[in-house]
Amino acid sequence: MQRNEIIVSASILASDFMRMGEEVQAVAASGTDWIHVDVMDGVFVPNLTLGFPFIEGIRKITTLPLDVHLMIVQPEKHIERFIEAGADILTVHCENNPNIHSTLLNIRKMGASPAIALNPGTPAEMVEPLLPFLDMVLVMTVNPGFGGQEFIPEMLEKMRKIRKWIDEKQLNVRIQVDGGINHETAGQCFAAGADTFVAGTSIFRNSNGYAAGIRELKNLC
Repeated sequence: MQRNEIIVSASILASDFMRMGEEVQAVAASGTDWIHVDVMDGVFVPNLTLGFPFIEGIRKITTLPLDVHLMIVQPEKHIERFIEAGADILTVHCENNPNIHSTLLNIRKMGASPAIALNPGTPAEMVEPLLPFLDMVLVMTVNPGFGGQEFIPEMLEKMRKIRKWIDEKQLNVRIQVDGGINHETAGQCFAAGADTFVAGTSIFRNSNGYAAGIRELKNLC
């Protein structure tokens, strides 16, 4: 099994929005590799969150890669704007884009790293033909839309399938996991093939501090 360097992407959805600038700087200083930004439109998922101005603001205060997850309808219409705002990695869902191959090519052409997300109810087979055009697959381990949900253990088999395909094709594609990632589930995901971990609650609400939360995740892997 191929192994990339372990990456922790701190999800600011779990941070204190009233102190967002300080939170981003603090988690960056604590050792996170990426900053994860969830963009939700209230249509594709039942919640509303952050948009272009917010990403532009974060870009001004950190040089860390911005890992932007678009949970929106018709993401292909907005990729250029998100990349201009500062997204380094741009993740779109396969469930809401009939022209996903074209969208992925355009993300790379515009200078960002293309990634695709799979909801818990979406089979792994949806992503197999797209692997050569990706830098990362995001396996959602909760139903998207809200933070703080419990990990769905059945998603481990999905990770194993995708890891097998990546290794067979000898591709350099990351497997990211998002949802309920903590000191109990991170090791399970790593064993199943994941190498990139989105964590919110386990970092921003860690009783021992942000650095301890990040360090715990990496040590488990």
